[in-house]
Amino acid sequence: MAGFTGSCFVSFKMKVSRIAWLLCKRTEVRRHTVCRTFISGSTTRQQQLSSARGSICRYSTESSINGCTALLYRNHGDPSQVVQLESMELPSVGAKSVLVKLLAAPINPSDINMIQGSYAILPDLPAVGGNEGVGQILEVGSQVKALRPGDWVIPRDAGLGTWRTAAVLAENDVISLPNDIPLFSAATLGVNPCTAFRMLSDFEELKPGDTVIQNAANSGVGQAVIQIAAARGIQTINVVRDRPDLTQLIDRLKAMGASHVIKEETLRRHEMKELFKTCPRPKLALNGVGGKSATELLRHLQVGGSMVTYGGMAKQPVTVPVSALIFKNVKVKGFWVTQWKRTHSQDDEGALRGMLDELCSLIRQGKLTAPACSEVGLQDFRKALDTAMQPFTSAKQVLVL
Repeated sequence: MAGFTGSCFVSFKMKVSRIAWLLCKRTEVRRHTVCRTFISGSTTRQQQLSSARGSICRYSTESSINGCTALLYRNHGDPSQVVQLESMELPSVGAKSVLVKLLAAPINPSDINMIQGSYAILPDLPAVGGNEGVGQILEVGSQVKALRPGDWVIPRDAGLGTWRTAAVLAENDVISLPNDIPLFSAATLGVNPCTAFRMLSDFEELKPGDTVIQNAANSGVGQAVIQIAAARGIQTINVVRDRPDLTQLIDRLKAMGASHVIKEETLRRHEMKELFKTCPRPKLALNGVGGKSATELLRHLQVGGSMVTYGGMAKQPVTVPVSALIFKNVKVKGFWVTQWKRTHSQDDEGALRGMLDELCSLIRQGKLTAPACSEVGLQDFRKALDTAMQPFTSAKQVLVL
């Protein structure tokens, strides 16, 4: 009897599957949707999302999502005070737009600054927080050409508002990524690795064996610099602040490919002369701190070298010694990846695509990994915001949506 029942059950399942297939074929429409399955068992959230990307239902007669949950702020101020979790209605998917299910979005310093009202660009209020993240296309409009249901996408520009569960966006607001890379690598790819890539590529002609020096070496940009430079055979001198877990930090950065890891205080000591017996003076200095730290980086550049400033965590001005300009002819420049993307959005679309492809290639080869990340549910956003603003934070807070 048990065998007979099992056979009937299998037959029933096959009939249901056949009926569902016929219904799907009969209701074919312009708009394609992604149907994600729920993965049971003890796998992690990241493994679940990775597995879910293989389950795609191409056709639907109705939009699969009509609303979303988002982290909004209506005024500038302390993020833990002004950001609120709210429900939002979504507009219909237009001919040139796409419906995106956000999967994961990090909390970056620029996100905090934008909420505080101190960033270079500020969206109109009320605004959804978050400038970076990865989502999956659920539906595409009838005139969308470059994107398909199931594609992973990231924002092309800042201010898109990624701290939400879903969004209807213009096709040109996003760019696709391969969905065979780790979720957190995709979620954190658009800002820090792109910044590191461009600074290592655009300011000095670096060859294998050359040296780069950087402060803020434990930051997201700093970790990406270490890994991309190592993949190119470029040595790195990595400056970090002293801290209780310094030994563990040094070990972790060296495991990523850092050639040398030193404390801020070492920049002003005789030890630097000994270090330069083992590697050439740097052609390029990368400054994410400002103040005295930036000045010390300049002192160690070789003649004609460049210092590129991309951040100012110390909130102090960069002071350039006259001697460095006159006798060493150093070049002092700045870089902002948002401006780079905007500059190249019209005149050279291939530049962004090529950079992302090269970064994804490094990820697949295991040569570029995401920074340490802490998964946070949307409901726990206040704790995540508070943690992201603390000094010596060892893990990036990532909202899993």
